[in-house]
Amino acid sequence: MAVKHEGEPFSRIDVHEAKQMIDGGGVQVVDSREPHEHHDGHVPGSLNIPHMATLTRSGDLSRDLPILFICKSGQRSAVAAEFAASVGLGELYNVEGGHDAWAKAGYPMETGG
Repeated sequence: MAVKHEGEPFSRIDVHEAKQMIDGGGVQVVDSREPHEHHDGHVPGSLNIPHMATLTRSGDLSRDLPILFICKSGQRSAVAAEFAASVGLGELYNVEGGHDAWAKAGYPMETGG
């Protein structure tokens, strides 16, 4: 279940909740890792915006959909979600455990792109 900690502008979700939201559609998934990491394997359909580029690429972030940020383990994606909140974006989620937990759960990954 999504957890919102006081002072954080995003909710924390696990990979199972993320998969359910993705399968339901109507969300944007942002991979906050570096391009070479994204290329090696990522959540299908995710948009690669390295966490330190979140502010400069904020125009690529959805204004209408919930945004799920995911990285390797959940640290960089939390920073990216903070950046997204600072430019006024709302429904933000950090996927705890990141791609490591996603792969461990056996969920699909795609390479390239």
